[in-house]
Amino acid sequence: MPRQILVFAIATVTPVLLLMIAAGFGGLWAWLALGYMTVFVFAMDELISYVAPAVEPETEFPAADELSITLGASHFILLLVAVYAIAGHTDLGWLPRVVLFFAFGLFFGQVSNSNAHELIHRSEKGLFSLGMWIFISLLFGQHTSAHRLVHHRHVATLEDPNSAPAGESFWQFLPRAWGGAFVAGYQAERELRARAASEGVNPYAIYILGALGFLLLFYLLMGWGGLAVYLLLAGYAQLQLMLSDYVQHYGLERQIGPDGRPEPFGDGHSWNSGRWYSSALMLNAPRHSAHHAHPAWHYPELTLPQPTEAPRLPFSLPVMATLALIPPLWFRVITPRLGRWLEAAG
Repeated sequence: MPRQILVFAIATVTPVLLLMIAAGFGGLWAWLALGYMTVFVFAMDELISYVAPAVEPETEFPAADELSITLGASHFILLLVAVYAIAGHTDLGWLPRVVLFFAFGLFFGQVSNSNAHELIHRSEKGLFSLGMWIFISLLFGQHTSAHRLVHHRHVATLEDPNSAPAGESFWQFLPRAWGGAFVAGYQAERELRARAASEGVNPYAIYILGALGFLLLFYLLMGWGGLAVYLLLAGYAQLQLMLSDYVQHYGLERQIGPDGRPEPFGDGHSWNSGRWYSSALMLNAPRHSAHHAHPAWHYPELTLPQPTEAPRLPFSLPVMATLALIPPLWFRVITPRLGRWLEAAG
């Protein structure tokens, strides 16, 4: 495996193995799985300095696709295993089941979401469909449309439900962004089909029917308890994705020109993180400016702008997302940094 992909593979596959073992044995293994997704990732970010090797744009990375496919297949297996174990179909006690809920939930929120996000930007139909079905399995299929057709077009403007203006707390942002993106994505798909004079099925039908299918599947396989656990895991994963959107564009706005159009997107319209291990765990999603500038680039290609070119988060994306859950703490950390960035950007 190429060195450029090896770090991503180690960071993302390790929790797959830990979670599978933890679901069977509980105890220390459950704590190790949760500890990996929290303490270990934080320690690697803060205690070890590492810079990923530079990658030339447009380089082919078949190993990157292989890793994404592996993680995609693992996602569906882990989802079944997680619900089975947490819902009490094994001999695990209540405490390891609670620990497993958070460990699995963090994996779905940080790794599965990031992998699905990577895949829905791919032009290959099979890879795109894999990403879409990962989101559908988390009852968030609409993100496949809303992210590509709305967020990427209107990011850092009032037209984007998933860009938070300065002063808006995450808990104010969450219902507005979730509902707004659902509606905006549907409208964008409908307009796309009208312009193309296409009679193809609006993918929202697939998102909704697919979600209902997963709900029925978990009910039939694991009863009401399994269905409840599945809903909680999907909600937890969605919460983390919404936190990522909130953090990565908070307070950054594109200026509107005399013609009423926003200025072109630039590196300065996304918050980035330079922490290496959490970035590998999330397939370079925290290198967010490069992703918006080049949505079709594969994750190993994404570069990290200099602090003078784009604002940097003071901690990793997962840590900042945790702070965002506590608005007074979030504002205390981010407000002065946002002010300094806006002043420097002129």
